[in-house]
Amino acid sequence: MSLVRVHNFSVSLDGFGTGEGQTFDEPFGHAGHRLHGWFFNTRAFRSMQGAEGGAFGVDDAMAGTWGEGIGAEIMGRGKFGPQHGPWEDHDWNGWWGEEPPFHTPVFVMTHHPRPSVEMKGGTTFHFVDGSPQEVLAQAKEAAGGLDVRIGGGPSTLRAFLAEDLVDHLHVVVVPILLGRGERLWDGLEGMESRFRVETVATPSGVTHLTFTRA
Repeated sequence: MSLVRVHNFSVSLDGFGTGEGQTFDEPFGHAGHRLHGWFFNTRAFRSMQGAEGGAFGVDDAMAGTWGEGIGAEIMGRGKFGPQHGPWEDHDWNGWWGEEPPFHTPVFVMTHHPRPSVEMKGGTTFHFVDGSPQEVLAQAKEAAGGLDVRIGGGPSTLRAFLAEDLVDHLHVVVVPILLGRGERLWDGLEGMESRFRVETVATPSGVTHLTFTRA
């Protein structure tokens, strides 16, 4: 059965999954790279970028599970880029260059659909307007029996959690305080009762939480 999975989603101690003030140069706003420093040091991340090296260890082991068995991804428009409202630039196709690391169909949730964009390496961005259930149905069909990954950002992931559509959730709590931005957990009181929750702390200072549907 096709599962819905989330991997490597970082939040601050005060629950923010991204900072305030997103721009082309600062995808995570005032948070900068502070939420993801643990990830950038891993072999898994360097492999995604087509590079060698990087650290082994628990962080790498957790990070490296993000791609296995995935047939499609869903992301919010804010993960694709900082543009909002009607599209002003159809030539800019996200922060990942000509060959994004997804290598699957990617469904970008937006109230302003536009033509699909086929990239190198097997990634095709589809821009769709619909409820979480409707977009998930499209992604599962495209995944061909493989799992679907929810890539973020916080509001997109929160919407899928609110509708009880996530089977596996991997959240990384980073020991920083952002104070402002976009929070993940708002409105999800009691969500943990639907899952078996495990935690692992690592020498980098982060804590990995995995929520597996009970």
